[in-house]
Amino acid sequence: MGSYRMCVCFTRKFKVTEAAPPPDVNDAFKKYAEGGPHMTAEQLHRFLVEMQGQGGATVANAEGIVQQVLQKRHHMAKFRRRSLTLDDFHHYLFSADLNPSIGDQVHHDMTAPLSHYFIYTGHNSYLTGNQLSSDCSDVPIIKALKRGVRVVELDIWPNSTKDDVHVLHGRTLTTPVELIKCLKSIKEHAFSASPYPVVITLEDHLTPELQAKVAQMVTQTFGKMLFHPDSECLKEAPTPEDLKYRIIISTKPPKEYLEAESNKDKMNNFQKGKESDDDVWGKEPAGLTGDPEDDKTDSDGSENNRDDEETDSFEPELRLSRAPAYKHLIAIHAGKPKGGLKEALKVEPDKVRRLSLSEQALEKATMSHGTDVVRFTQKNFLRIYPKGTRFNSSNYKPLIGWIYGAQMVAFNMQGYGRYLWLMHGMFRSNGGSGYVKKPDFLMNVNPDGSVFDPKADVPVKKTLKVKVYMGDGWHLDFKHTHFDLYSPPDFYTRVGIAGVPTDEIMKKTKKKEDNWTPVWDEEFMFPLRVPELALLRIEVHEYDISEKDDFAGQTCLPVSELKPGIRAVPLFDRKGEKFNSVRLLMRFEFV
Repeated sequence: MGSYRMCVCFTRKFKVTEAAPPPDVNDAFKKYAEGGPHMTAEQLHRFLVEMQGQGGATVANAEGIVQQVLQKRHHMAKFRRRSLTLDDFHHYLFSADLNPSIGDQVHHDMTAPLSHYFIYTGHNSYLTGNQLSSDCSDVPIIKALKRGVRVVELDIWPNSTKDDVHVLHGRTLTTPVELIKCLKSIKEHAFSASPYPVVITLEDHLTPELQAKVAQMVTQTFGKMLFHPDSECLKEAPTPEDLKYRIIISTKPPKEYLEAESNKDKMNNFQKGKESDDDVWGKEPAGLTGDPEDDKTDSDGSENNRDDEETDSFEPELRLSRAPAYKHLIAIHAGKPKGGLKEALKVEPDKVRRLSLSEQALEKATMSHGTDVVRFTQKNFLRIYPKGTRFNSSNYKPLIGWIYGAQMVAFNMQGYGRYLWLMHGMFRSNGGSGYVKKPDFLMNVNPDGSVFDPKADVPVKKTLKVKVYMGDGWHLDFKHTHFDLYSPPDFYTRVGIAGVPTDEIMKKTKKKEDNWTPVWDEEFMFPLRVPELALLRIEVHEYDISEKDDFAGQTCLPVSELKPGIRAVPLFDRKGEKFNSVRLLMRFEFV
């Protein structure tokens, strides 16, 4: 008898009722259908232009929408009726395909030098999991490229017999993968999500013989896809448009290994000397702690000081005789700063280069040389990478790099968490092409010679008004017992801004109890000082009185890309994979 009752209880409690359209949708329908029961294509066209801000929309576009909604909702190819009911109209607004919140086309100017763009960048792109013991594979590289990532990092080492090249995270327990396999996978998948160039950053731990072998592998694999600079080093970076479907190699030129040998003692002393470390970087900022390993990598701003150790066994004449073919591949030269940070950030008139700093080194640098960093990134490439202690492949706050103009904010794409959601959000911009044009203010030099200072207090430029109407789709994407065993879920939404520190804030709706299709109908205002770098953060959670609240979906949208009006917002899981059905109905307005 008890189990029979339980069954009745489940049937009653888990029945999903379709939520009625929220008041704003009712009002819009009433207004544009002019009080009638149907909205014609002409009336829908007026709604698109006036309320949705789609000035370029035509009556033909509206007719296409009507046709698609009727086909999708009523499963009939031909209709006598060529208009929408209120429910049809609500269905249209709640469709992420028909009424998206951001565009999917490339719309930025793609003819500026590469250094004028934020570029979707991976860190240790070959790792399947943590930084210490996971497998190395081409699978995460393929996944990243399919997501639109444009910068792939490979650590290259000699194999055990020193006659071939492996990709692995050196001096860890990660199992290697052959370089040739990674190169072939890059060739096959490089342009599956975007036609714009892919940069391969090599962290090179090879003998000159193996460098020559890499030169041969890279040349044979990519052929004409490979971009070769005309001169030994770039005077100005080429444009994404010019480099469509091309592969670019970036690493330290072999000659640096010669210099590394002679500078080795000096650099070792520099790394060990506490005073010199403070002189170069300024005091350790509060709340930033580094372990000794981090200090070693941060002190000279290089990608990894282990590079110097690799030169011990090299013979100088071998080094010189085999370097040319390898050196000729390198389009964007990476290099270590010599003489400290001020020197490293010097802009050379006829040379474009790449500098790499760890997240901690960047924080130190921006404390004392913030505007120098911005000025450096107007021409040169700055790559930021996760600190060495992120063994679990976690990430850091990407805005710390972007607000200073860093193009390559390198992330563990196989990681997880809110910072990765911000990274996904940023690169939903510009049609998911992997290249996002930096705002003009990061590229401008003022008449007095000054540049943008992220720390300066600036007035509010515009205010974003966000209304969270309702959510739907959880009953289709989750088991009915996923959130609560005996009752429907209690959802609430968190909504807020990631951006410059003065713009950052999170707010939340009230929770809606026992409802698979919650209607919140709440409005929030977000004053923005730097809207160009702002990301709208959206998370849905399920309230749990006894434990931690359950995660129920998230997304992150670039504020600069938001389409005004009432929009459907699809949600994603923790890893950034899109749910089939879960979505929110929201309204965006700039005031």
